[in-house]
Amino acid sequence: MDIHEAIKQRIVQLCEENNLSVSRLATISGVPHTTIKSIMYNQSKNTGVATIKKICDGVNITIAEFFDTEIF
Repeated sequence: MDIHEAIKQRIVQLCEENNLSVSRLATISGVPHTTIKSIMYNQSKNTGVATIKKICDGVNITIAEFFDTEIF
């Protein structure tokens, strides 16, 4: 699994853990829906740290917690 697929899988995992739709995650994290869609449909091959940080803030975890899973 490459890093892009791992990030996508982690986002799905966070949505499931927090009972959120991907759309709701975008809203609470302040990430444009189009950006989340690009990640989920493999259209984005360069997910920036700022985007990951916003997602983390949306679900109240740290960046370290985002990457601290077996996916990575």
